[in-house]
Amino acid sequence: MDEVLASVAETIKNFAVIYLVDITEVPDFNTMYELYDPSTVMFFFRNKHIMIDLGTGNNNKINWALQEFINIIETVYRGARKGRGLVIAPKDYSTKYRY
Repeated sequence: MDEVLASVAETIKNFAVIYLVDITEVPDFNTMYELYDPSTVMFFFRNKHIMIDLGTGNNNKINWALQEFINIIETVYRGARKGRGLVIAPKDYSTKYRY
């Protein structure tokens, strides 16, 4: 996941910022956002948590590495600017499909 985030950081710099947070430093948010995985990607826009429907059942975060990360970030950004709290992914990433 670190390599995916580092590789897209330059591409998305005009509309998104990537922050790294150590969950041992901020334990108050671990239960609120269910942060238990070693790497988790969450989306925020103007201090509001943006949920994304990827077809996996968990709309709060992404805890798996993916190849089309830039497309997902662009979709979340466009949906958040329109004031949507839940953004639908451009593709279904559930386990019923093989990629």
